[in-house]
Amino acid sequence: MQDQLAAQQPAENHRTIAWPLVLVYAVLIVFASLFPFEGWRTQGISPAEFLLARIPPPYWTWFDVLVNVAGYAPLGFLLSLGFWRHGWRRSGWLWALLLGGALSLAMEFLQIFLPQRVSSNMDWMLNSMGTLAGALLVPLFVWVGILRRWSDVRDRWFMPDSRGAIVLLLLWPLALLFPPPQPFGLGQVFDRLESWLVDILVNTAFEEWMPNFMQANEPLSPIGQLVVVMLGLLIPCWLAFSVMTHLTRRMVMVGLIVVVGIAVSALSSALSYGPAFAWDWLDHTARLGIALALALALLQVGLPRRYCVLLLLMGVMIDVNLLNQAPPSPYYATALQSWEQGRFIRFFGLGQWLGWLWPFAVIVYVLLLLGRVPRDVVARRRRQSAGQ
Repeated sequence: MQDQLAAQQPAENHRTIAWPLVLVYAVLIVFASLFPFEGWRTQGISPAEFLLARIPPPYWTWFDVLVNVAGYAPLGFLLSLGFWRHGWRRSGWLWALLLGGALSLAMEFLQIFLPQRVSSNMDWMLNSMGTLAGALLVPLFVWVGILRRWSDVRDRWFMPDSRGAIVLLLLWPLALLFPPPQPFGLGQVFDRLESWLVDILVNTAFEEWMPNFMQANEPLSPIGQLVVVMLGLLIPCWLAFSVMTHLTRRMVMVGLIVVVGIAVSALSSALSYGPAFAWDWLDHTARLGIALALALALLQVGLPRRYCVLLLLMGVMIDVNLLNQAPPSPYYATALQSWEQGRFIRFFGLGQWLGWLWPFAVIVYVLLLLGRVPRDVVARRRRQSAGQ
């Protein structure tokens, strides 16, 4: 039966964006659950001790309940969607529940060995409930017709083999949720990389080889800040242009990217400093950078894809270079401390690693895109080979 259902689906459906997103989201859950990855030791706690502990535990809040349910709901949805796209229409939600519950149980078990984390059977149950809730959304969306409409929109708006760019575009707002050092500035990781290498190479023969990423301690100039803000919005626009050709739809995508970027940045500021400071990041430089990015993006909606790809690659490299030449701002350090030590620690690994790695994932995607042979060229070569 499953084979028949799979055969009825178009071949393109098997190249769903669900599986890449499942992999990314599962890796980020591992980072968020096991951060800061240090202090591993046996604490004399057996797995049965936390599995059989009373529910609810002595210390819990409704915020913890919501976080644990909401954190695993996207994973359940993506798993169920991936199985559904491959024809597992009746059992996809069950496999999603089993895999999501197993991942949560593994994370809770490993947290036994981390002094800074607390294993909880209630967390496991809530994570499993979130996975189930997300998984059951897929048959609901199919019944309502949302998935069919999404497939139609994707076919109309994006080119074939565009799932890599779509995945990166969907992850961009999540990467902005963790407070960036500059508005829309992602990828400032060299200082943390330096600290990590120092810890590894100290008192070794390679200690003198240690590079100094932070030789320049001067903050970014106003021009540098302006360029970072402008490129931070242009990069997702160029990424979208690389898989879109329709001019009107490109213009709509530019507006959507700008609106989402501003809204998520305000939410990040509100979570970090309080609702009263939600718009403090939107100073004169940020407003000017947003206006320039919007104007340039609209002027470039007619550019061919190959030029958009080249602009994307150069823009990411310039943006990352500028960000990593300057130290984090004091406000960024304050926000960082609040996320590390406050109630957002469960989101810490998820958001921070996305903010660190998103630009480099774009670089990898562009390099793979430049090395890919277009489908029409492959088809023409096959026809020529067959003719010979």
